Amino acid sequence: MSSGQGRVDVEVESKGESTPAKEKGHPNTCPGCGSHYRDDELERSLRVCPQCGHHFPVGARERIEQLVDPETFVEEDEELRSADVLGFFDLRPYTERLAEAEVSTGLGDALVAGSAAIEDQPCRLAIMDFAFMGGSMGSVVGEKFVRACESATEAGVPLVSVSASGGARMQEGILALMQLPKTVCAIEELHEGGSALLSVLTHPTTGGVLASFASLGDVVLAEPGALMSFAGPRVVAQTTREKLPDDFGLAESNYRFGHLDAIVPRSELRPTLGRLLRLFGRA
Repeated sequence: MSSGQGRVDVEVESKGESTPAKEKGHPNTCPGCGSHYRDDELERSLRVCPQCGHHFPVGARERIEQLVDPETFVEEDEELRSADVLGFFDLRPYTERLAEAEVSTGLGDALVAGSAAIEDQPCRLAIMDFAFMGGSMGSVVGEKFVRACESATEAGVPLVSVSASGGARMQEGILALMQLPKTVCAIEELHEGGSALLSVLTHPTTGGVLASFASLGDVVLAEPGALMSFAGPRVVAQTTREKLPDDFGLAESNYRFGHLDAIVPRSELRPTLGRLLRLFGRA
């Protein structure tokens, strides 16, 4: 793994941030236009600024509520937890960081998986949450994604993944890096079983997640303004010593170069996925 990958992880995780780095100040203040909102106002607008269209971060649970039909989501593999095999210690023990992330988010790890229906179309879900250690992919995230692929294949339904990640989890070392080929192989088996992967990239999707399953969807969508780059713009600029375009790594730039099939505003994501599920379903 390149040094840029490590830098992405350090930038996101070592600071203990629970939201993408571009979000500054009060979490309900729009960084695009400065408008301020109450929690209920943002919830009604799907956490999209009504004034300028900025897409605020969305946690895994709220994302599921936005996308799936009511009372259809059944979580799978909720009991899985990461182990500190390396006895990793930076400023604090890895076990302490894991416990803090679980308490603050209410999640067992950075990915929530399960079965659901979107516009009456059955599917499997793999939804990442950036608030859990920067959405970093460790052994549990990789295992949950692989099991979601197997569940989708067994049920004969597509898998919908929503990514939000700072990359591979540095505290798990090679175990985290091995999740890249592991998830890629799982997608290959998903395709061999006749099921499809619908991948949605949100802000930010970087590092090992972008370099593995997030980019391998049969259809790849992104939210407006989402950063999707292996390394962040600051790291790339420091490494190349070149001035980058203002939209470097953003969804709009990636769409222009053919890396995406579509940029879909959050208000249109559910009906868009519903149409795709009807196209890719076996019924």
